[in-house]
Amino acid sequence: MTTYFISDLHLCDQQPQISRLFVQFCREKACHAQALYILGDFFEYWLGDDASSVIAGKTAQTVQQELSLLSDQGVEIYFMAGNRDFLLGQAYAQSCGMHIIEEPATIDLYGENVLLVHGDAECVDDLPYQKTRSMFRDAQWQKQFLSMSVEQRVDFAEKARQQSQQHTQSTATEIMDVNQTAIDKLFAENHVKTIIHGHTHRPAVHHVDGKQRIVLGDWHQQSSYLKVDNNGKQLISA
Repeated sequence: MTTYFISDLHLCDQQPQISRLFVQFCREKACHAQALYILGDFFEYWLGDDASSVIAGKTAQTVQQELSLLSDQGVEIYFMAGNRDFLLGQAYAQSCGMHIIEEPATIDLYGENVLLVHGDAECVDDLPYQKTRSMFRDAQWQKQFLSMSVEQRVDFAEKARQQSQQHTQSTATEIMDVNQTAIDKLFAENHVKTIIHGHTHRPAVHHVDGKQRIVLGDWHQQSSYLKVDNNGKQLISA
């Protein structure tokens, strides 16, 4: 039995090479798995299921085809929202054969309780980002945003992305990483010894006091995934 974990593919029509890597991963790796967990920022951005054909038409269709095939083959697929695709809804998820799970999520991974998060909520030192995150995750804000026209949503997203890029360029990298106190709190509150997350684009396995934090990598240069089977946990870039 094998379970895969991926995050931070940032799929979009403008980066077709990442879509090709994902298709290859599905057909050569994930098709043999028991389960696939996608821990956020799967798409570069998602402005509502009704806007998928406008913002990522070809890519969204490719993803739907590949995930549906995996689901038909018996692979359980789970999606947790990231900071780019928190508006991905049940309509698109169901069309892919994908189950949406809320953050944080504790799963039984072959007899071990493991905690899954996207990772951005733990970057608490980045105060401007957390303020924006709080607004975007507010149900009333989301309802109002989704009532806007697709064109208005696209315009908003482009401006937000420019602001995000400026913020990233002007903010120290350590501030944008997870905060260790926040991580320690997650371990304590959820009674687990393993946390898996993405978001930071800093793939690594951290061991502290008998606990491990596994950080998934992004897919900008190569595929990156965590493979868990009878041989243990392997963080792989290929």
